[in-house]
Amino acid sequence: MNRTTLSLITCTVALAAVTGFAAFDPPAPPGTDAAGSATERPVERTGLLCPAPSFSDIADTAYTSFTPVTQGADSGGKAALEAAAEQSADGGKGGKGAAKKDKAVLTPKPPGTPAVGDTSGSDTPALIGTADGKYAPGWTVQETTRIAAGTGSGLQGVTCTPADTDFWFPGASTAKGRTDYVHLTNPDDGAAVVDIKLYGKSGAVKTTVTDGITVPPHSSEPVLLSTLTDDAQTDLTVHVGVRSGRVGATVQAQDDAGGGDWLPAAADPAGSLVLPGIPKDATDVRLVAFTPGDDDADLKVRLASPDGSITPAGNETVHVKAGMTSAVDLGPVTRGEPGSLLLTPTDKAVPVVAALRVVRGKGSAQETAYIPATAPVGRRATAADNSAKGTTLSLTAPTATATVKVTASAGSGGGSPATKTYTVKGGTSQDISAPTGGKGTYALTVEPVSGGPVYAARMLTGSSDGVPGFTIQTLPSDRGLVAVPRAEQDLSVLQR
Repeated sequence: MNRTTLSLITCTVALAAVTGFAAFDPPAPPGTDAAGSATERPVERTGLLCPAPSFSDIADTAYTSFTPVTQGADSGGKAALEAAAEQSADGGKGGKGAAKKDKAVLTPKPPGTPAVGDTSGSDTPALIGTADGKYAPGWTVQETTRIAAGTGSGLQGVTCTPADTDFWFPGASTAKGRTDYVHLTNPDDGAAVVDIKLYGKSGAVKTTVTDGITVPPHSSEPVLLSTLTDDAQTDLTVHVGVRSGRVGATVQAQDDAGGGDWLPAAADPAGSLVLPGIPKDATDVRLVAFTPGDDDADLKVRLASPDGSITPAGNETVHVKAGMTSAVDLGPVTRGEPGSLLLTPTDKAVPVVAALRVVRGKGSAQETAYIPATAPVGRRATAADNSAKGTTLSLTAPTATATVKVTASAGSGGGSPATKTYTVKGGTSQDISAPTGGKGTYALTVEPVSGGPVYAARMLTGSSDGVPGFTIQTLPSDRGLVAVPRAEQDLSVLQR
């Protein structure tokens, strides 16, 4: 093997070990060898994007940063969150904007220790975060906002995400009483051009923007969906496609009467989907689904409960017409027990995207959250901003029994990590009492040990004036490890 070949292999390994803003395929399940000839390395660089939290003057936002301890990670490095330039909130095509020079909301701490910070008011900008070295593997930032009154009042939470080029958001709306924004954040040095397409119950919805929306470098732009069309639709699927560059995209769905929350992008279109973490006291659950292909999809609907999978009465299947958004009202489907929704093809597998709108409480004392279909945990998932009394962790094993290790980090106020191992039977969903070993805010890491795939979600709760504020985040892979192909060579050639 000559030096040129060795150099190419070295470059391949180095590039594969760096991740961040780019899309990332999760590692193979525990106990397997990814692609048959790969090893796993901690990532060396990670990027995260946090949307501007609120337009309300009475909003209070908490940020929590956490990097889990990862064996084999570099010993040096740093992490930082910087303000993005602000753009208009009227759905325009972008302006020059001006980056805020305020002090960072928090300074990330070394692996194993959460860092917290907070802001208040409507002028908190979107954030662009980068981490390298020991800070990068699994770096997670949570943004949690409390709004005391008005549109979107209650608890809103979102996990900051990497940039990408393609996003699906089933569950948005332009109906009266809804105020839904798509937040677009560009972390790069060049402008990004973004196309936003809307799909309703009858198919594609005509929009007013035909030549794309430009998001300037290092800036963020909120686009109000109702400014893109005159067609009021209760259930919409939003597709964000990036024509050039990359962005972070998240939908903020707010209701005048029922609170609101962030609607993160759903998992990529697939024939089978898992939507984990429906609360046991949910008073109304609405499924919104869309198939982007040319074929209709017929899906079996099952609820994974603590005692096994059941079929909701009257909603055994759902038919999703090609190119059209379908919605099914499942009502109080969990009926006092926590659950996760499982969607599988009745016959032919057709790729689908889906999300749930979940309501707790009734009348004026109700709040809303969203659960998109999500990817499995993979090697490890991480959730920041947990508390001893306000956190519920949901684990789902849709196909086979799984053993899962859950670790609570040291808290923001001190203490020690604590770990417990749980068994989740195949076809069930379990709410668990997560271990706690620290004081104050702590992080959770979820690591499957054996068995089938595991899906997870975390609910945060916090009531205010009788309104059951809550927010739910799904827990796919934290992207802390990347599969790197092994370089096989005959070392004897080096002796020639």
